[in-house]
Amino acid sequence: LNMSPAMWKWTCLVSHLLLSTTVSPLGRQQPLHPKRPFITFTGEQAEGNFNHLVVDERTGHIYLGAVNRIYKLSSDLKVLVTHETGPDDDNPKCYPPRIVQTCNEPLTPTNNINKMLLIDYKENRLIACGSLYQGICKLLRLDDLFKLGEPFHKKEHYLSGVNESGSVFGVIVSYSNMDDKLFIATAVDGKPEYFPTISSRKLTKNSEADGMFAYVFHDEFVASMIKIPSDTFTIIPDFDIYYIYGFSSGNFVYFLTLQPEMISPPGSTTKEQVYTSKLVRLCKEDTAFNSYVEVPIGCEKNGVEYRLLQAAYLSKAGAILAGSLEVGPEDDILFTVFSKGQKRKMKSLDESALCIFVLKNINDRIKDRLQSCYRGEGTLDLAWLKVKDIPCSSALLTIDDNFCGLDMNAPLGVSSMVRGLPIFTEDGDRMTSVIAYVYKNHSLAFVGTKSGKLKK
Repeated sequence: LNMSPAMWKWTCLVSHLLLSTTVSPLGRQQPLHPKRPFITFTGEQAEGNFNHLVVDERTGHIYLGAVNRIYKLSSDLKVLVTHETGPDDDNPKCYPPRIVQTCNEPLTPTNNINKMLLIDYKENRLIACGSLYQGICKLLRLDDLFKLGEPFHKKEHYLSGVNESGSVFGVIVSYSNMDDKLFIATAVDGKPEYFPTISSRKLTKNSEADGMFAYVFHDEFVASMIKIPSDTFTIIPDFDIYYIYGFSSGNFVYFLTLQPEMISPPGSTTKEQVYTSKLVRLCKEDTAFNSYVEVPIGCEKNGVEYRLLQAAYLSKAGAILAGSLEVGPEDDILFTVFSKGQKRKMKSLDESALCIFVLKNINDRIKDRLQSCYRGEGTLDLAWLKVKDIPCSSALLTIDDNFCGLDMNAPLGVSSMVRGLPIFTEDGDRMTSVIAYVYKNHSLAFVGTKSGKLKK
């Protein structure tokens, strides 16, 4: 569950939270267990926030990424192990980092903000990436947080220079007979020459192997990455792609993003900057990233547009919801939270909506777009990659549900927005996080709000 740093601070309420309140028929919240206390955990230091949390689905152990710390907790929030990650002498202007070569910039004690925390189940290790040294990662043994490796010798080892905790999202694609892949998506903070915004990396079995985090494929002309062109910043100086959520499903990896773009309002001759929420899709096996497609997503209720993505979570439909959506119980459903409008990413309005998307419907829209483009209709329509006005090329081939692109008509943008189904709105206390699961055929969603409340 990704919550904003303000919601976490240094106290974490977990476990009994889901059982603490219920709603009466009159809508009043009443305590279900008034004498049962919350289980809490307070960090060792008061210098910063908790950043990320992952739970080992096999053991129930909780791994907490914080500023300068990684904690391993029991399921009842007792500290089992602590691993220090900082502070250390650094300067964000040092590239490569000073641990690789001498840096002329002044070095100062710098906090290490946890930016990504992933469990690599296959190799029984934790991938903990921080803000120090342009974003290097540690690989820690799950049992005792012993450092198995910390690759930093190559430029591929520096994943992101952004110092914000919510700037990186990773998805592991696992294989039974070969090394896994790690898809990394990150804001680049004006440094597109250093960092790709999306890439796929090797997850080697040996945590100290030279090839750890190397691009899955890289030659003189093609690589497993997408870079933001430098001239994009001449049009939108603060352009970046902010990754809110990521997951894999079927043959694809998906990321949900917020990104700025310039639009001309109706009746106006000048352009203004707004934020558009987009879903990005890539084939798991596409080493050249020819399958890159992005499609705008949003929500509308009673004429009100909800376009600023806050959070998302992938779940199954469950039998009851599936019946009303005319899909199967095991079909993937995307639960999303949007705030009203699309103007201010950093100052989202309090009005928000919980909306659901059937993933199959989004994939069908992408397939329609691919089929029309390969018939030679329209343009590639991806403004930030400077291919907005490049015409689609015609080719005689069959495009099915699992089509992974060619070295033509790529990367591709979908112009028309896919609208989600609004199922709940909140006007006063903005929703900021969501998880969902199926219980006895019912699909349940838990939403966290800006003020720290939980809604079931």
